[in-house]
Amino acid sequence: MVEAVQDAGVVVTGAGGGIGAALARRFAAEGARVVVNDLDAARAQAVADEIGGIAVPGDASVIVAEARDALGGTVDVYCANAGLASGGTEAADDKVWALAWDVNVMAHVRAAQELLPGWLERGSGRFVSTVSAAGLLTMIGAAPYSVTKHGAYAFAEWLSLTYRHRGVKVHAICPQGVRTDMLTASGSAGDLVLAPTAIEPDDVADALFKGIEEDRFLILPHPEVAEYYQARATTPDRWLANMNHIQQKWEAAR
Repeated sequence: MVEAVQDAGVVVTGAGGGIGAALARRFAAEGARVVVNDLDAARAQAVADEIGGIAVPGDASVIVAEARDALGGTVDVYCANAGLASGGTEAADDKVWALAWDVNVMAHVRAAQELLPGWLERGSGRFVSTVSAAGLLTMIGAAPYSVTKHGAYAFAEWLSLTYRHRGVKVHAICPQGVRTDMLTASGSAGDLVLAPTAIEPDDVADALFKGIEEDRFLILPHPEVAEYYQARATTPDRWLANMNHIQQKWEAAR
């Protein structure tokens, strides 16, 4: 059992399935009191019933106050997991870009606005951001997703460097392919880049809990992402050339 989460009040957004449901199950198994959030009320309720949690369905951007009340007045851990896998190029409609920005970045910002005053006053709190390896690297065929996931990672990083000395712990989870509905929806690009090394949602939860025990910011369920991230930083032209090779392979297959 991870002592840091025993009897903690935990909120997991986008927890009706996939990574979110796996996180909710793991927190509950570790002795936490869990609020399960999802836009789909039936799916949220099903997971909550399974783990003995509390369903608070709705837009992840606006449920913090209701979730806090459901937990008796205190949120100890907030998992900003809800995300939108928006594909397309720079030519994607403005509405697609705006929605990706709102769900993948601004929902995290709004949650932090609600949570930080209380966390800073008491000197403790934990913010878990499900980012994606796309936030460290990129993803072919998905400009809105890649750009906004970079934003989500940047915000988590900023939270950590700004508030860690005041008791706020932040974790950024950056997996590659995970066997969820989102991977299925990624189409041929996901089949090429993500599916061959895809892992289960429970593997992501395992990686997070190991990171909590080790007090690490960056959580990499696929360890090889560290090597890719290093290559991107130290040899950017070589890395971009390799990524462009994958782009061309994808275009040829289509």
